[in-house]
Amino acid sequence: MSIDLKTMTRKELEKLRRDIDKQIERLKQQDLKKARDAAEKAAASLGFSLDEVIGDSGKKTRASRGRSKSAGVPKYANPADPSQTWTGKGRQPQWYKDAIAAGKSPESMKI
Repeated sequence: MSIDLKTMTRKELEKLRRDIDKQIERLKQQDLKKARDAAEKAAASLGFSLDEVIGDSGKKTRASRGRSKSAGVPKYANPADPSQTWTGKGRQPQWYKDAIAAGKSPESMKI
């Protein structure tokens, strides 16, 4: 099958692209099913289910790495508004800078 792209209109080319993308997605899904079936068969041959093999093993995925960190423990509080706190890490909040400029010591703002 030979297609002469140079003679096709833009609409024809766009339709061809959509058709190609759909077919690629179908083949990808078929390949994914084959891979899953093969993995299930390999796991079963060792007496495991695929879910047991790839289930939550305490490891984080690349997408979730670093997202579960807590904000940290606050070390400093704003003397004017104690609900505003800072851990001492990262950028200094404006209230902290203002207090230092006004002569307060970091120790006096420690929680």
